[in-house]
Order: sequence, then structure tokens, then C-alpha cells
Amino acid sequence: MSTMTLYPADATLISAVRALEREIGHTPLHPVTGLFRHPRVQIYAKKEWMQLSGSVKARAAYSIIRRAIEDGKLTREKTLLDATSGNTGIAYAHIAKKLNIPVALCLPENASRERKDILQSLGVKLILTSRFEGTDGAQQVARSLAEADPGAYFYADQYKNPNNWKAHYYGTASEIVEALPGITHFVAGLGTTGTFVGTGRRLRELRPDIRLISLQPNLPMHGLEGWKHMETALVPEIYDPLVADVNEEVSTEEAHALIIEAWHKEGLLLSPSSAANLAGAIRVAKQLEQGVVVTVLPDNADKYSEIIQKLIV
Repeated sequence: MSTMTLYPADATLISAVRALEREIGHTPLHPVTGLFRHPRVQIYAKKEWMQLSGSVKARAAYSIIRRAIEDGKLTREKTLLDATSGNTGIAYAHIAKKLNIPVALCLPENASRERKDILQSLGVKLILTSRFEGTDGAQQVARSLAEADPGAYFYADQYKNPNNWKAHYYGTASEIVEALPGITHFVAGLGTTGTFVGTGRRLRELRPDIRLISLQPNLPMHGLEGWKHMETALVPEIYDPLVADVNEEVSTEEAHALIIEAWHKEGLLLSPSSAANLAGAIRVAKQLEQGVVVTVLPDNADKYSEIIQKLIV
């Protein structure tokens, strides 16, 4: 059984990572008025790309890195290692670059060229894994590397690390309730599950009557990057199926159709996963006579030009 090599916590590095907190979170809410209108039902979507690294994954990546540094598990002498479909890796890379910490990422080989280019421009060592095994296969490769040489790596393990969901428990949920104390429903997709589990747990404590709706792809083979089809995928250890009141499915085709509508009716150029979240929120809102429905938009379309060019005319 491998053990993790610990170093004395670096006070300078701790100070540096804490200083980055101001660049994480505090994202604005977009009132959805073009795609859905009802006199007693509102939809709001949190624009998560408006923070460091351009996605919701900045929250989890920062939480994981900060705690590891404070605990002496991550120093400039070790390489941060993890598996990713893209956004968490980009968040790791942005944060680690500011802290002068090396990063190695296991990434499915069919990840978009844009994501690979971004990661390489940030100095990341890319370890490409089988396209057929997706992020599940990337996790297995990362775990093997960490076990083979624990002294060289800090294995962040975002699918298991509790600091993933805690980032949303302490951050995302509080921001939502502060801005929208009347929230009645929260809707979000399942990938690492950190966003839904962490936000949902805290919202339940703050608003016991809230309804929590999780979303996942309707098929094992889908185009919602970062999302997991739970029945067939390797289920993240941080996932808690008891958080959701209801589980809904969203198709890739539904998300792609909404990308076009969101652009024309909301002025939002969304990624497929953001469009899928918004599709789920609209579905929930249409079933209500009154309420405030909130979802998150994990990222915009900046890293999806190939898909967007085919959809937006």
C-alpha cells in the first residue's frame, strides 16, 4: 500500500494560494426571460465562466489545491496529478501556474484540440488516455501513476476528494441564497457530482423545503462533456444519491437545440453542458405554478468552437 509523502507546509505558498481566493466564485446570476416567461415563476442561471480559468471547476480546483497546500500534501517539489475531461484540468493549470506548481493531467485523447492547446500553453504535461474509456479510463491511469511513485505526485482525485463538494457547500450555495433568498428549486447536472452534491446539501440546510433536481445524460454514449451516465459510468465516491429529490435525463440533441435558442433569445453562447443544465431548469419551471428555479452554467462556448460553428448560423 502506497503512502503519500508529506512536506512541511510552506508559509509563503499558503499565503500565495489564500490570496487567490478573491478570483474564485462570486459569479453573477442571469435572469432567463427570453427562453421562458411566467408571471409567478422565474429562472436564474449562474454564469460560472466569470471567474479564474473560465468555468465552474475553478471552485473545486481551488478548494482541492488550497487544502492540499495547507496540509503539506502539495508543494512546489511535487507535481499535481489528476484525471480530467478538460475544465478541472484547465482550472488546476491556471491556479498552479500562479503558484509555480507543476501539473500533469490524464486526459482522454479525443478531448477537443482547444482544450489540449490551452493546457499545453499553461505548461501542463498531458498524458493522453483511451478515447473509448473516457474519464473513467483516465482516472485509472492517474491512479496507477500516483501509486507507482507517490513521492513525485499529489494525486488530487477530484472524483473522490471531499474538497470538491465542499467548495460548493461553502461557496456556491451561500452565494445563491444571498442573492435569491426565495429560491424553491435547484437544478444541476452530474459529472464529478461536486456541484450538485455540495450546493444541494447546503441549500437543504438553509431552505429545508427546497426541491433538488439532478440531471444526467439519457444515454451512455453522449455529447455532454464532463457529465456521467450513472448507470454505466464509474460513480464518483463523493456522489450521494440521497441529495436529489428527483433525477431527470437530458439528451445531447436537446442541449444542442437549446444552444441555438439561448444565443438568439438570451444572448448567451453556451457550452453543451450549460445548455443541458438550462434545458433541465426550463423543464422544471414549466411544471410550476410559482417558484424560483436556479441552475448553473458551468462554462460558455469558448472551448467548443467546432460544435458551435455547426450549430449557430
